[in-house]
Amino acid sequence: MSPLDLLVAVPLGFMLAALLSGRAARWLILPAVPAMAGLALWLALVPPDAAYLVGHWDLPLGILLRPDGVARLMVAATALVIGAVGLHALVDPPEKAGNAAQAETFWPLIYLLWAGANAGFLTTDLFNLYVTLEMVSLAAVALAAMGSLEAALRYFMIALVGSLAYLLGVALLVGRYNTVDVTLLSQVAQPDLATMLALGLMTAGLLIKAALFPLHGWLPPAHAAAPAPASALLSAIAVKLGFVILLRLWFEAFPAVTGPTALHVLGGPGALAVIYGSVQAMRQQRLKALVAYSTVAQVGYLFLAFPLVAGAPDPSGAWAGMMLHAVAHMLAKAAMFLAAGLMLKAAAGDRIGDLGGLAQAMPLTVTAFGLAAVSLMGLPPSGGFTGKFLLLNAAIAQGAFLYAGVMILGGLLAAVYFFRTLSACFAAGPAPREPATRGVCTAAPLVLAGLAIAMGFGGSALHNLSAIAAPWAAPGAAAP
Repeated sequence: MSPLDLLVAVPLGFMLAALLSGRAARWLILPAVPAMAGLALWLALVPPDAAYLVGHWDLPLGILLRPDGVARLMVAATALVIGAVGLHALVDPPEKAGNAAQAETFWPLIYLLWAGANAGFLTTDLFNLYVTLEMVSLAAVALAAMGSLEAALRYFMIALVGSLAYLLGVALLVGRYNTVDVTLLSQVAQPDLATMLALGLMTAGLLIKAALFPLHGWLPPAHAAAPAPASALLSAIAVKLGFVILLRLWFEAFPAVTGPTALHVLGGPGALAVIYGSVQAMRQQRLKALVAYSTVAQVGYLFLAFPLVAGAPDPSGAWAGMMLHAVAHMLAKAAMFLAAGLMLKAAAGDRIGDLGGLAQAMPLTVTAFGLAAVSLMGLPPSGGFTGKFLLLNAAIAQGAFLYAGVMILGGLLAAVYFFRTLSACFAAGPAPREPATRGVCTAAPLVLAGLAIAMGFGGSALHNLSAIAAPWAAPGAAAP
């Protein structure tokens, strides 16, 4: 068995063990974290041309696992996020009062999410990507149901529409080309009606999964109502798989069908998402709702980057900016949701105005929230700053001043709603309830936020890592 297989098989094994272990399942996170961290580190160090065909069947029968730069970054970030969230939940289980069974169900779900995300980041087969989407969606719906059954049902119905649209597109491609492997489609795809219809259906389905405005309606209620560890996983990981698959479609499978002009179909809604999500976040009075709408805005930057990558004479800068923003968002948003959960347990209520006195009562947790906000606002020296600076530089170089203006405005609006939250923490207020003082609970968001800041010091190394087997590289670089 290849180590690439193990990135999927190991979390599935932990999922089965968690299902059989009952309340003891929580302790499985202790061996799972170092095991998956080791595999993610191995993946980052394998040769650039590494690839593996599952079952050793040649394409198109075989399933190709390819550790390109996107996969390496996303698998590593997923290991960091789930590891930190899992250790946090080990000490502070995400269960409602009187419902101990809820904590038991949390553990198999995070391993299912882990396996589905890793498989989705590695594979190039569009049908198998559908399977990974369903794995992640199933786990995400169940995690959302831990907070609100109504929000979870809404998420389920909307996600089902997205899955059916994506699957119909895959069926059209099978009928047209007799293959759904990305590397083979890139060689034979033609801009005919069947291909364009398939691409349109799959794109619509994936945009629902990625919660891009205006298809974001399921995200704020699901993320705001779920327990903090579940919200961290939903915001950091669940929405990223749809984004990665769209990268595979638009830049790898159909480069002859799509072009810089067509990619404004994604860039335009991305720009609108930045403004809409930011404005909605400014209007929120409840902390978790504010953080949830911030996700809507931050997802917009990922799609705003699509036309910037396609339109650049040298797309490496815009590509690196897009990927660094994705990873920095995963780390910072997971940190922010974990910190917000701790803050709300200690605060007098769930509204931003109830956060008074928390800076004195739990300074490290408020610091974690503040560091995560620095990265999400795009302030130096964070990873969020590096990613957005590269995107802004690409936009100005191409004369895309509308996108550049949106990025600047989005950063300013983010500063408004995050500074409002932080100022409330430093304000005087009613004495907070006894804050959580367990070291792991405090350390998990602080470590994740610190890593989001530290990314800003690894610019060239991360830039080079993101470029491994990138679709815009020399011919043959993306092929195994």
